[in-house]
Amino acid sequence: MGKAEANKQHKRESLLNTAFELFTTKGINNTSISDIVEAAGVAKGTFYLYFKDKYDINSKLVVHRATMLFDSALERMHQQDLTDPKDRILFVVNDIIDALTKDKVLLMFISKNLGLGFSRFMMESPSVTGEEPVVEATKEFLKDIGGSISDPRLMMYMIIELTGSSIYSAILYDQPVSIEELKPHLYAAITSIIDQFTIK
Repeated sequence: MGKAEANKQHKRESLLNTAFELFTTKGINNTSISDIVEAAGVAKGTFYLYFKDKYDINSKLVVHRATMLFDSALERMHQQDLTDPKDRILFVVNDIIDALTKDKVLLMFISKNLGLGFSRFMMESPSVTGEEPVVEATKEFLKDIGGSISDPRLMMYMIIELTGSSIYSAILYDQPVSIEELKPHLYAAITSIIDQFTIK
């Protein structure tokens, strides 16, 4: 990556990080583009090089944060000796749940859009999402599990949607049960989804 490209990436990251901070403390309705660029230390015109408006940066932020979660989970998965697709998928899901359990602000920001965030970066090109290394890592992951799975993208979308909708109240409020009590049931349901997509 050249110096100019690195500088552009740095500005985009700065805008995303600043927007996340403001959206999670003030709320999106109480945050203006001027607030974001001022706190990020960039010109207003720079904002429009990357984003159409604050709702566009919000949706790209969901994708960005989802990619960071998934990338970290993939890195840790590759450090394990896991060859079975089911074990690899359950490891990634468990890693993401553990990360969101530790970061409740991120959970509240991303949970309702977790499936959307993952499906967008799994299915869109890196130039659209701005997450090139993670998109490639995800494609590799889907390819790894794809040999025995009929539609890996759809399967992962369903798993992430189920996970995102199940864990929110369990993590934040221990409702209907704690996250640790929920996990075995969630993983049994995920295993069932994997079995449905497994080519016999």
